Amino acid sequence: MSGRQVHVVLPASVDDPAAPSGGNTYDRRVCDGLTAGGWAVREVVLAGSWPRPGPGDARRLAGTLAALPDQGVVLLDGLVGCSAPDVVLAHAGRLCLVVVVHLPLAEETGRPAAERAVLDAGERNSLGAAAAVVATSGAIARWLVRHHGLDPARVHVATPGVDAAPISAGTTGGGALLCAAAVTARKGHDLLVDALDRVAHLPWTCVCAGPVDRDPAFAARIRERVRDSGLAARIHFPGPLAGPELAARYAAADLLVLPSRAEPYGMVLTEAVARGIPVVATDVDGIPEALGRAPDGAVPGVLVPPGDPAALSRALRDWLTEPELRAELGRAARARRDTLRDWRGTVEAVAGALTAAAAAA
Repeated sequence: MSGRQVHVVLPASVDDPAAPSGGNTYDRRVCDGLTAGGWAVREVVLAGSWPRPGPGDARRLAGTLAALPDQGVVLLDGLVGCSAPDVVLAHAGRLCLVVVVHLPLAEETGRPAAERAVLDAGERNSLGAAAAVVATSGAIARWLVRHHGLDPARVHVATPGVDAAPISAGTTGGGALLCAAAVTARKGHDLLVDALDRVAHLPWTCVCAGPVDRDPAFAARIRERVRDSGLAARIHFPGPLAGPELAARYAAADLLVLPSRAEPYGMVLTEAVARGIPVVATDVDGIPEALGRAPDGAVPGVLVPPGDPAALSRALRDWLTEPELRAELGRAARARRDTLRDWRGTVEAVAGALTAAAAAA
């Protein structure tokens, strides 16, 4: 088979507007970009409770891989591929399997230790058997090499791109805050509400745009905490937003806040900076890489330790009370905006990983 043909195995949520995620956006943009670049892309979308597949889910994946021709080049979303190591190992010798890792499975916050151990072991087996691995940030690539003992030559970095966007108008006082993330423990909404409660005497509103059904119990606790704090009129949960609706939220925002406990990259960071919006986020995993620096070395935001609501509240207080800081960070964001890479670079990096894996097979 030609190295310009690739079979792509994706979770069923990839095009679900009710389930927006960085991983889904990444997968879709890569598939579309490979097609535009001349690759023959054969997509297979698999329903299933990934990363906790039932027997039927694993059988569907096995049947999908079994139907592919020998030496076929296959790009597997890690949510699927790393969840079914036995299936991957059974076909790794016959197919050229390349696995995309958006987030190591065991790093999702809140999973029981026993489940994390199973997911971690399965991921190690799948990635060890793959012809190549694509990591969505340098931080995740280094973690995979160190943690799973992978050959660095087989691990390729393809960071997400970002689309050009107009500069956001924002407000004069800096009080329009946006947190664009699923309401889960990993994204740190509990830390955000705690931090906002500490600066409740200052003028601000916060839109928490993202799915609330990924961890319904956690989301319910967050909304209860918001009500108990008397902040229900100031912290809003409009649910998942995409397209023009999300663009309108960015256009109205002064600051993006992302208090994640773990974050392989954080595409919302570059989406904000592409609009000249500064960021307050946690200094964890791929976030510093995504946020980057302006050509003069200035950081277009403030990074705080993960899991520290006091530090987060101090950063928000400084932003809300210091016009000079807002102006400085705004200048840095606009300068960094001009250096962001688009999705063509992402697609070229993935295509390079596929080509290298096929050549080595």
